[in-house]
Amino acid sequence: MPTYSTNLQLTLQATGENSGTWGTVTNGNLQTVLEQAIAGYQTQAITDGVDTTLTISSSNVPTSAVARNMFIEMTGALTGARNMVVPTNKKLYFVYNNTTGGQAVTVKVSGQTGVSVPNGAKVLLVCNGTDIVAATSYVPSLTLGSALPVASGGTGITSFGTGVAPALGVNVGSAGAFVTFNGAGGTPSSMTATNLTGTAAGLTAGTASAVAVGGITGLGTGVGAALALNVGSAGAPVTFNGAGGT
Repeated sequence: MPTYSTNLQLTLQATGENSGTWGTVTNGNLQTVLEQAIAGYQTQAITDGVDTTLTISSSNVPTSAVARNMFIEMTGALTGARNMVVPTNKKLYFVYNNTTGGQAVTVKVSGQTGVSVPNGAKVLLVCNGTDIVAATSYVPSLTLGSALPVASGGTGITSFGTGVAPALGVNVGSAGAFVTFNGAGGTPSSMTATNLTGTAAGLTAGTASAVAVGGITGLGTGVGAALALNVGSAGAPVTFNGAGGT
């Protein structure tokens, strides 16, 4: 009576067994089972509306099985998120969600949680004998090309403007960093101020002439410097109902 390996269901031949068919069984093990497990690339249509279940069967002369393949490309037109159910056999899977409709497909063992594979994504998964889990959790180094992938509902960045990439590497709040919404702004190296609102309390002495304050777009000679002096000090402008400059 034939016996089979635990995960790939290779036919294990006992001494003297399969007389006359030993070569056929061996070729099935090598050309079908091991070939698929090591280098197999298989497309699998995902059924819309129900789970798609893959199996690994055992037979004296091994036959092809989708779940044995190293790389599975999922295809099909989907209207909602679906499941591809694989057996509990411990095995590595490269999975490509190449379905249409923009839907995720969860690769899982029956009754388990599995891993959701976004539409268009290629991921490395492994069955640990209980469920499908991510096969990796650490990348020692990563180099991105000039084009970043398009996020769901967003717009893809295909290129950076001059100076944008260096600015992305500067801490927020530091000189040269981007100004953020509700966050500390980067300190610009130079700035032309227009349409400013609010008070002039933050203006630096000698620079007010370059700023439009209260609708004034041009200041006379020395006015900017005078605006920077405390009221009541020598050189300060005379104020209405306030202490005048000397």
